[in-house]
Amino acid sequence: MTRHPFDPSFERLPSTIPVFPLSGVLLLPRGRLPLNVFEPRYLAMTRDVLAEEFRIIGMIQPTVRETTEPGNRPPLYKTGCAGRIISFSETGDGRYLMELVGLARFDVVEEVATTRGYRRAVANWSPYRTDLEDDESHINRDRLTTALRDYFKAKGLKADWKAIEGAPDEQLVTTLAMVCPFAPSEKQALLESPDLARRAGVLLTLIEMSLAQRGDAGQPRH
Repeated sequence: MTRHPFDPSFERLPSTIPVFPLSGVLLLPRGRLPLNVFEPRYLAMTRDVLAEEFRIIGMIQPTVRETTEPGNRPPLYKTGCAGRIISFSETGDGRYLMELVGLARFDVVEEVATTRGYRRAVANWSPYRTDLEDDESHINRDRLTTALRDYFKAKGLKADWKAIEGAPDEQLVTTLAMVCPFAPSEKQALLESPDLARRAGVLLTLIEMSLAQRGDAGQPRH
């Protein structure tokens, strides 16, 4: 999961970014997130971002679900993850279909006023400088894979196990964290995990908790 050649260096990350509040949606560094943009304020955001050099959007969760009512501005979690638009297309009914690749996490310092309907924030990137580098810390892959098989079976989900077994550790953990149907607060815990090893630990805990609640956990694994 190496960086794209068009990604900005740490020094060139912008001081303010548009933020896209979506509950239950997680973006992580080097992860890929498809988006279907249709609300007028976020269509305006997309058009503005596409005119910028690095085309960066900050994905962040609101602490309560956002509505489409005018002026609705629910409080945001402190930490989000910025992504760069790497592909987009316009639809015949006026939507944007696009894909983001995760760059780095950020903390919201404060929001700044805008006139285009969407929200914009001052971003503090400093705690997350290493997000721009591949994380090669060790994870308990055997235990994670075993729990994942039980979890997918319990949820009735199909998986390409050959692809899963062949994926590098960071790609595996990032993809699972983003696609598994966890609660918003659980997604936030995954986002805020300091590094790959601890994110894998949180992921494993969430999977095993889900199995235990369903009575599918079987015997404890060590």
